[in-house]
Amino acid sequence: MQKGKINVTLDQDLIDFAKYYAKYQRTSVSEIFSQFILNLKRFNETETTDLLLSDPDFKKSLMQTISEIKSGKMKWHSYDEVFNEHPVQ
Repeated sequence: MQKGKINVTLDQDLIDFAKYYAKYQRTSVSEIFSQFILNLKRFNETETTDLLLSDPDFKKSLMQTISEIKSGKMKWHSYDEVFNEHPVQ
């Protein structure tokens, strides 16, 4: 796809942050904006969040999870426990 150029005016603190963020994410400011706009486009085209939240089973599971987190009953697992090839016995 052919690329074009766009001028964006931002506050200096946002410009500084965008450059800082891009540097530490090993990307470019242009790529940050591209990904942000693509995410907006995808959201507007699919609106999958609305479909997901309208599923009664998903909503029930989500509400149960939130309730367990708030009550302190949620059992948290480490990264290794979840992704280790040899689960801890």
